[in-house]
Amino acid sequence: MLIKSYIQNFLNRSGGHVFLATFFSRLFSFLASWFAIQFVPNNELGIVLFAYNIIAFLIPFADLGLHQSLIRYGALLKTTEEKNNLFIYVFKKGFLISVCFVAATIIFALLFPFQFNKTGIYLAFLALVLVPDFIMQIIKIQFRLQHKNKLFSCVEILNSTFLVLFVLILSYFYKENGYVTAIVIAPLITSLFFIKKTAINLSFKVKPSIVDFSFWKYGFYSGLTSVVSSLLFVIDILLIGHLLNDPESVTSYKYISIIPLSVLFLPRMFIATDFVFFTEKISDKKYIFNYIKSYMTFFTLVSILYFAFFCFFSEITLGLIDKSLVKYSNSFLILSFGACGILILRGLFGNLLSSIGRMEINYYINSLAILINIISNYYLIPIYGIKGAAITSAFLMWFTGIFSTIWFLYLYKKLLLKKS
Repeated sequence: MLIKSYIQNFLNRSGGHVFLATFFSRLFSFLASWFAIQFVPNNELGIVLFAYNIIAFLIPFADLGLHQSLIRYGALLKTTEEKNNLFIYVFKKGFLISVCFVAATIIFALLFPFQFNKTGIYLAFLALVLVPDFIMQIIKIQFRLQHKNKLFSCVEILNSTFLVLFVLILSYFYKENGYVTAIVIAPLITSLFFIKKTAINLSFKVKPSIVDFSFWKYGFYSGLTSVVSSLLFVIDILLIGHLLNDPESVTSYKYISIIPLSVLFLPRMFIATDFVFFTEKISDKKYIFNYIKSYMTFFTLVSILYFAFFCFFSEITLGLIDKSLVKYSNSFLILSFGACGILILRGLFGNLLSSIGRMEINYYINSLAILINIISNYYLIPIYGIKGAAITSAFLMWFTGIFSTIWFLYLYKKLLLKKS
């Protein structure tokens, strides 16, 4: 009954549209990558992807995390006028900050002596995506604040559609230059298409009363947390390559981690639908704990079914990807068990910490996790190979989830006592 009610509430908030948007976004992203491989020479594509990985790290921080502040603080505001006013403030400040990031990145790209030829040129051009991506992100957030999850989903789908179409057409005719152009113009056109649908007068100039030091601090730590979280998933690959000096092991680990990491879209999808709703009611203890109970019951069941399935079919699944991966089925199961820690705990409590305005706790937990990751992998990888990396990752998935849970329950209790 609890699970049924939770799913029904999710669907009532247009969760089905968010699910479809997430699905098509991932599908079209894969298709865009596939088209790029078909039409762009491998050596040039590798340089472009190297440059884009640098941009991918900058994207969450390119506006100093203001888009994250918008959704958390916007959810606390009561009136549409206040929410719109905050959107205008974030738009103007974030636009200027993003432009500064673009300029700094271009200067760095053109002056730094990269190992691969043209890396600086690609990086400089790809830096232009920081501005339209910021605008697109805050448009999506504004729709979520307005409880218009259908429009939020439409932005996701249209951006993915533009991306795959532009990659197909431009990569076919202009190779790597077309691919880079497609990455930049897809969010630009999407933003131009939807900005009017926010129905906001951008000329309004009154500073929102909710904006203070904590507003900027929250955004700053949100950006840092996103960067650190990305690093957490990259370190394993880097250390396997460094310590084993075996490209085959790097490739194998990357592929056996695809499914455990892909299943994490489930909590992200639910949280994307529900974050504004439970942040609006964050002071309602009964509502929050009922939400926690419903979420954990649902994702505990999902985790049991997910892990049980692969206990029986891990070898068959890996064999479908590549026969050479079957021998890593134990490492695959270890990673799958670790993913359950994110499904049940971290996906929820990390966002609840954000909801109560304590994003810095997520940053500290993830930073500690990176330190443990490096130390543990330096010891385990030389002994156990990629299984050592899998053990470390699985442990950290549960470790960060448990610590997020403990910190939220402690800080939430203090928050309620303060307001009582």
